[in-house]
Amino acid sequence: MIKKLIPVIFLLIGLGGGIGAGVFLAPKGEPKEKSAAAADPDKAKKKPAKSKSDKVAKKDGQSEYEYLKLTKQFVVPVVDSDRIEALVTMSLSLEITPGMTEAFYAIEPKLRDGFLQVMFDHANTGGFDGAFTESDTLKMLRKALLETARKDLGDDVSEVLIMSVNRQDV
Repeated sequence: MIKKLIPVIFLLIGLGGGIGAGVFLAPKGEPKEKSAAAADPDKAKKKPAKSKSDKVAKKDGQSEYEYLKLTKQFVVPVVDSDRIEALVTMSLSLEITPGMTEAFYAIEPKLRDGFLQVMFDHANTGGFDGAFTESDTLKMLRKALLETARKDLGDDVSEVLIMSVNRQDV
């Protein structure tokens, strides 16, 4: 019984330590952007609002693509013999045509659900076992994620980018 509680206790201690470190190491005072806005409100109004997208690949004055990062990481359990063997965390971004930012954020929950289902299927077929970062393995996963993204956003999505992937054995 106690052997089963030890990992939970360590998890709670680590979580408490992380929160404590975050609170203790948080920057003090106002961020520079806010203090500049307070000093000159007219100047702050003239700045365009920043989006979570980055525009790149300019062609004839127009951006060819925007990159939108999904706001949260995906956590996928790897199950073997009815027990969780590992947890895989992934961060994704989408390469889309300009002007799709609002449509993307409007359906992000549905998109995340579809992506999670693809990742669960990938995990259940052994996609996160062994050398899961092999090019061919990740190519199959990207292709399945792209198909899911195109179901919801259409052909405006040109790529699904895997920004980070990490497997933690339990």
